[in-house]
Order: sequence, then structure tokens, then C-alpha cells
Amino acid sequence: MAKAKKSTKKKQPVILITNDDGVTAPGIRALVESVKGLGKIIVVAPDKPQSGMGHAITIGHPLRLQKVSVFDGVETYACSGTPVDCVKLAVDKVLKGKPDICLSGINHGANHSINVIYSGTMSAALEASIESIPSIGFSLLDLSIEADFTAAKKYARILVEHVLGSKSLDKHLCLNVNIPKGEEGIIKGIRICRQAYAKYEEEFDGRKDPHGRQYFWLTGAFVNFDKGKDTDVWALKNNYVSVVPVQFDLTHYALKKKLETNWKF
Repeated sequence: MAKAKKSTKKKQPVILITNDDGVTAPGIRALVESVKGLGKIIVVAPDKPQSGMGHAITIGHPLRLQKVSVFDGVETYACSGTPVDCVKLAVDKVLKGKPDICLSGINHGANHSINVIYSGTMSAALEASIESIPSIGFSLLDLSIEADFTAAKKYARILVEHVLGSKSLDKHLCLNVNIPKGEEGIIKGIRICRQAYAKYEEEFDGRKDPHGRQYFWLTGAFVNFDKGKDTDVWALKNNYVSVVPVQFDLTHYALKKKLETNWKF
């Protein structure tokens, strides 16, 4: 009896996509479109905007997960929780295992410099990294609902292809990618950068509601204190796509060594 031939068909990579602007945001649609054909896409994203949620998780009330029809031919779920909740639920309940890569975005607005700390987009990517899932967070420096994602889609695909095609990357790989605002032709290329020391100089604008009770609006201006030409802020200002490798290990190793040497207990 002839032996059955082994299948030589290559297994498709599984691509998990999430965001913090909500499952119906234009940015996540652009991200789905940018990686079509690279693998099996599964979308698990918040059912409403979750910007600025950072690494928050839901513990005080139930999480709901609903299958929705948003993208043609792409299995999609809307989650009542945060971006990090979406990744956790995707791994445990939807995929029942780990995807080959997790993509978050494309965010409406910058996530360069210190913004990575507050970003729901990047927290979703970092959550995947914690689970040993290579991940990339994408952001476009345009807050408009009518933003042009043409260039962002092009560079997202390039970077995803690089990660999927690499065999020796760190299992906790996490990249923070920001794309300049504007037409594709203005972008000069991609720069691997470090995170700039830049932040918002914040103020709280105090006001009164109709009942005379005080409330506050957070305001302020973004200030770059870092004059280096190897930073994400510099790259974006000079029309480069910035790529910053980030990590969830917040240990300050140089200071740790100094304290071990100088502090005696």
C-alpha cells in the first residue's frame, strides 16, 4: 500500500490585531488592509475608544466579547475592556493559544517619547511581548478621523514582513513605530531610534459647571528636552518613520550597579 504523501503546504502565521481607538476606527481598518495576505488575521479590539488607558486591566466588572462583522473575511471581536484585556482574551478565549505576531494600531496621534507610558496602543503591544509574542505598535501623527493612512499602511507592511521573516529575534520583541503625517512622498525612510526625553508640560484648566462645582480639563504643550539626532522625535520631525525597540523590564541597570557599589546595609 502506498504511503500517504506529507503535506508540504506552509502553515500561515496567525496575526492578532488590536488597538485603543476602537474596533471601528479608520486606523485599525488601515492596519488590517496593510497586512492582508501575510497570514491569518484575527481582530480583537475595544468596542469603544480606550486612548490613554495605559496598561489598565478590568477587574471590577465582567468583560464582554462579541463577534462582529467589520472587516470582510476577517474574524473580528469587540471587547468591552481595555486594549490589554483584548490581548489577554484573544490568547485565552479566541485563539486558545499564542499568535505568531501581535499588531496594535494604527493609532490616531503620536506615541513617541514618554507617550509610550500612557498609550493603550503600546500597552497592548507590550502585553503581547510579556507573553513572548513578537509585537509592533503603530501610530500616525495625525489625530483627524479623516487622516491619510496610505504611507502608514506601506511602512506597516514592510516592518511586519521583516519581523515575520526573521528567525533570530528576541522572543519579547516589541517595536514602537511612529509614522509622520503627510503624503507618502515626503517620507525619507525608516530610522531605528531611541526614545527621546520629551513630555507634556501640563496644566489643569479649572472651570465651574452649571451647579457651581469645580472641574478640570487637562491641557498643556509638548516640549522636547532632548537635542539628540538619534531619537524618535528628531526622526519624525525630519520625516522619517521612527522605530524604537521597547521593553517591559523597567529596571534601571546602571543605577542598580551604582547602588550595589555605594550603598552599604
